[in-house]
Amino acid sequence: MVKIKICGLRRLEDVEMVNRHKPDYIGFVFADSKRKVSHEFAAHMKDNLSSDIISVGVFVDAEIDEIVELFGDGVIDIAQLHGSESEDYIRNLKERTDYKLKIINAIEMSDELDLLEYDNSIADYLLLDSGKGSGKTFDWSLIRDDLDKEFFLAGGIDVSNVGEAIRKFNPYAIDLSSSLETDGFKDESKIRAIMEVVN
Repeated sequence: MVKIKICGLRRLEDVEMVNRHKPDYIGFVFADSKRKVSHEFAAHMKDNLSSDIISVGVFVDAEIDEIVELFGDGVIDIAQLHGSESEDYIRNLKERTDYKLKIINAIEMSDELDLLEYDNSIADYLLLDSGKGSGKTFDWSLIRDDLDKEFFLAGGIDVSNVGEAIRKFNPYAIDLSSSLETDGFKDESKIRAIMEVVN
């Protein structure tokens, strides 16, 4: 069954909501964003997060030391990279964590992009998105059905189109953030609704 990631947690109330509704993954944003959290507060949220939910750290061209420290401290289980990180960067990150840290490589979808060039990437997963947390849907016809990599699908997905996304593309996971918010904050009724549709 498709997995669910809820990104952009920034309050203890958000952690309490996900603990009740049990997505597979949650995301802490460490890049510049209105959802950015400090290392200290992310650690506090992780301490309160259900142990069966996997925490993902979201970064844009971060220093490798920052990611290694957050992983070593147990704040994140996976790193999601949204910048111009190269294969050498990803390999270095893997080596620094004894290949225990899994990597999601975020790809900004466009007509000029050939997804097949990522088949041999050292990253564990791809994340297909319209941009860095844009909340907008990209042209889903760009998704190839012969991808070797498992992928997270992001960008403008909500209760109205999540069923179609799963039926058409069978992604490894659906990544959600702004569609689960009201006035900029996570809304439990929207989280409940999307979980019910997917499950």
